[in-house]
Amino acid sequence: MGTTTAEATAPAPSAGDLARVIRAIFPHDNLADGPYLRSAQAILVAVTSSPHQQGVVEEGLRSLQSLAGGELGKVGVDALSDILQRLQHTEFFRTLLTSSVVTLYSDADTWELLGYEGPSFDKGGYLNRGFADLDWLPEPRITEYDGEPLLEYSPPVPGIDVAFNEIKKAAAK
Repeated sequence: MGTTTAEATAPAPSAGDLARVIRAIFPHDNLADGPYLRSAQAILVAVTSSPHQQGVVEEGLRSLQSLAGGELGKVGVDALSDILQRLQHTEFFRTLLTSSVVTLYSDADTWELLGYEGPSFDKGGYLNRGFADLDWLPEPRITEYDGEPLLEYSPPVPGIDVAFNEIKKAAAK
């Protein structure tokens, strides 16, 4: 994608623009703007260590603005998603996809929306911290078998004429 003179003199896209793009990639109607904005800011900070990546993101956002016909903030998320589908094979899209999936889903507000209680390693693990409080799951069906007695089946081992039970007995000796 080439840069026109008007695009080259346009102000650099903002974190808000990038946040809107991330929302179009990972739409969650009930997720506030905060996680998207923090994700955008983290990506903008991360790409500053690589002039190439910074150029990819900035040029990609400018191109996206051009394709959207103006300010990204005025384009609906669905329309922006349609435009992004045309860009899905570009380095810009891959960069945003791989970066924002990590930054967005590492945000505690996103965890809360999705029902994830967060990491438990620093709290001693999940076992004694409400591991069994999954009230949104159905009660497990646990019943005891009360039918005919079952027979033990020992499948034959190919190439060996001895039943598996006999091998287990021999190994135990």
